[in-house]
Amino acid sequence: QVQVVESGGGSVQAGGSLRLSCAASGRTTKIYAMGWFRQTPGVGREFVAAISWSGQHTYYPDSAKGRFIVSRDNTKNTFALQLNSLKPEDTAVYYCAATDNNAGWRDPRQYDYWGQGTQVTVSS
Repeated sequence: QVQVVESGGGSVQAGGSLRLSCAASGRTTKIYAMGWFRQTPGVGREFVAAISWSGQHTYYPDSAKGRFIVSRDNTKNTFALQLNSLKPEDTAVYYCAATDNNAGWRDPRQYDYWGQGTQVTVSS
């Protein structure tokens, strides 16, 4: 099994930044990628970013390009999501997840291992 634990999050004013962290442990040799998703009440999980396990490849939706940066700490199995130029519409619970699938990393259904989620609140 794979365990995923997020940390970070919090409240910030519009235009501010936050950094989320995600640690993966357990049978990580089977993991192809880590993904970040967010969810607001009544809405399904929205793709925010993904990074290959090696850290070489990153993927973003248009809404995140230029504002969010996903990275890997190569000294340990941790990943970070840097959130910049935050907007009130970025307010959501952010989840980190791991997938042992080699495709479809933008689709939350491809991920089997999820963290508990962390709240990000952006005020105007």
